[in-house]
Amino acid sequence: MLRALKARRIATAAAYGGGGLTAVGGLTYGLIRLEAFLARKMILATPNGEPPVADGAYGAALTGEPLSFVMLGESTAAGLGVHTPGETPGALLAAGLSSIAGRPVRLTNVARSGAQSSMLEGQVGRALEVRPDVAVIMIGANDVTNRVPAPESVRHLSEAVERLREAGCEVVVGTCPDLGSVKPLMQPLRWFARRASRQLAAAQTIAAVERGARSVSLGDLLGREFAADPREMFSADRYHPSARGYAAAAAAVLPSMAAALGLEPEIEALPERGLGILPVYLAAAEAAEEPGTEVAGARVAGRERGPRGRWAMLLRRRRVEGATGTGDSGEPGGGPTALAPGTA
Repeated sequence: MLRALKARRIATAAAYGGGGLTAVGGLTYGLIRLEAFLARKMILATPNGEPPVADGAYGAALTGEPLSFVMLGESTAAGLGVHTPGETPGALLAAGLSSIAGRPVRLTNVARSGAQSSMLEGQVGRALEVRPDVAVIMIGANDVTNRVPAPESVRHLSEAVERLREAGCEVVVGTCPDLGSVKPLMQPLRWFARRASRQLAAAQTIAAVERGARSVSLGDLLGREFAADPREMFSADRYHPSARGYAAAAAAVLPSMAAALGLEPEIEALPERGLGILPVYLAAAEAAEEPGTEVAGARVAGRERGPRGRWAMLLRRRRVEGATGTGDSGEPGGGPTALAPGTA
């Protein structure tokens, strides 16, 4: 309950222009800054260069009007850490969506390495030029590492979602990853990173659902898998995901994209303990702790809102066997079979 209330306070502060909500003592802050400096040096010692460019048509052999799909956000949305276009999350999602929809998908990736939530405004402007049918936003890690106040981060995300939804675009937000899984981080920085990233993820969920988007929790999904097999799930810099790590993230997001576009026959919802319809701030807190959990708006007795705010539904989705279609991914990159690891 305390975690849920914290997320609600952050989202409320974002809506009404509040500032930061947490503080640490001077000695602790000094130690964290030193550890952050050392971790940054370790990460930057192994540069990844620029992410591969994966823009283009997927499922080009299929018939029908192409779906316009846009990726927005930071380095994880751009695909930093892998070497070929087909390994990027945008390519994996475009190929998978094309297979599910049975029609071509045109990918436009406007995400940029190092981006913070404040940069979403410009990215949305570029995204709207291609009239997107669906957009995926992955943002938040750089806000946490650069100590951007969570309400400020959430406010920028809210504005981005609003603009996309007003243009008729479906939106899925992959919430802030669990930075406590990053190998170079030591204690107590690891603890603070995990706490801050989960708080931001929960607040992002509230903001996204309130504005008609869906959210998918990436934190625990990736955190557990990365902790269990860091050499396979991280790229060489031990900070960004590897090809296998991006496949796990894409597998969590793809079913929610399909559901947002009304492709329900290819998707099966998994009822699990603790999942159901809740006030959005409680659903957000649950999702931040559960890997691969989707949160979307819901109705109770025909109403979107109850006495404690917007109603939201929690779902765990998985791909139904046989939903991968032809496997024809089009020109730039790999097919949807790359999504096999880490399906939720």
